[in-house]
Amino acid sequence: MKNVTKNTTTNQLFWPSRRTVLAGFGGTALMSGLRLPALAQTGQALSLRARPVAAAIGSGLPKSPIWALESATPDPLRLSKGDLAVTLSNELPAPIVLNWLGIDGAPAASPLTAQTPVPPGGRAAFTFRLRQAGTALISAQFLSESGGRPAAGRALIVEDNPPVAVDRDEVLLIEEWRTKADGSAIMPGSNPDGTTPAYTINGQPSLDITAKVNERLRLRFINGGARSPIGLRIENHDVRVMAIDGAPAEPFSARDGQLVLAPGSRIDAFIDATRAPGTISKIILHDGTGPRTIAQITMTNGAAVRAAPLPSPTAFPSNGLPERLNLQGALRSDLSLDPKAQWVTPAGFSAATPAAYAVKRGRTVVMAISNPTATPIAFRLHGHHFRLLDRLDDGWKPFWLDTLMLDKGQTQRIAFLAEYPGRWLMEATAINWAAPKLVRSFTVE
Repeated sequence: MKNVTKNTTTNQLFWPSRRTVLAGFGGTALMSGLRLPALAQTGQALSLRARPVAAAIGSGLPKSPIWALESATPDPLRLSKGDLAVTLSNELPAPIVLNWLGIDGAPAASPLTAQTPVPPGGRAAFTFRLRQAGTALISAQFLSESGGRPAAGRALIVEDNPPVAVDRDEVLLIEEWRTKADGSAIMPGSNPDGTTPAYTINGQPSLDITAKVNERLRLRFINGGARSPIGLRIENHDVRVMAIDGAPAEPFSARDGQLVLAPGSRIDAFIDATRAPGTISKIILHDGTGPRTIAQITMTNGAAVRAAPLPSPTAFPSNGLPERLNLQGALRSDLSLDPKAQWVTPAGFSAATPAAYAVKRGRTVVMAISNPTATPIAFRLHGHHFRLLDRLDDGWKPFWLDTLMLDKGQTQRIAFLAEYPGRWLMEATAINWAAPKLVRSFTVE
């Protein structure tokens, strides 16, 4: 297996021009003084209410009507591995279905193939298993793009067990909005003419994180936007990538503190705060049109957490993902992202919609995914994480993904173990605000 270069993750790490943003995607040991996150009790339950709210999504603009997923706390949802009982109440004027990004092997929660849309005033209840620790995202935007308001997502953290020891564990959920002059936000999939991009982080215009000298921070970056990849640059710090799309990666330093996330993608990074007290390090967002400061890390004047920085972290546990994939015995499938190639909108999907292919459980699948269109496309696989293969299929990159960007005219090859039986969705969404979300499916028998 070939090692990834230090400027590459799921989707390369770089400081982007607009062209590059669109084209470039291609230890558990306990240490004294470190914070250990509390784990949830067994028999977990999560109650969600989908309801209209008014939110400030642009600086100096009036609040905009949007749709939100509310729970008992507005904080990121932190749960432990194991069974989770979910209830969803729909207080919206349109049907919805939840999209769980980063949750493997949970057919009961699979949108459209198992979870049918919940009508206005309706309620759904289901139970599924959280099998793997990591950073995930719950989105209510999946079906609502056919009409209604833009919807805010919820970060979902499945805690490590045993815990990964850090001093701070921060979630940074970044969401993109398109606003009119009156501050109101428009739906993804609609014409953006006359609107301005706006970004929120954890529902606010900006975020200030304080850090003490030699403190270790785990920053969970989530691109909750519907259409745009984003570039991030964290100033003045070594940024070590530890996980991508909720799955462990072979740790490596992001070149110049730069990360790129496809829509819906997640990156967990460690930062050891070694700057002098009073130093302010900006976290700068770039969407290909220009930079903007969305957060900052401020070094406090208090006492250092420890006399010296911690040693470099070791890789997270494997999360049960296979160490190797049998490429020689794999089922090989070609998948075109041409929207005319049997892709349908979520509203047009049904049990009668043909699957792209069927595979026996326990077999490796190799997909050659091609984008013949003139627009970059974000591809997402449900239910399973995959490896990005080297060009000659003689190895793979040392990280797992569930989301991949393909530039116009590009072909990428991925491989995954068909481990979980059921029917699973695949998504394809052009990097264009007005483009529709499209879906197909595959079956593991």
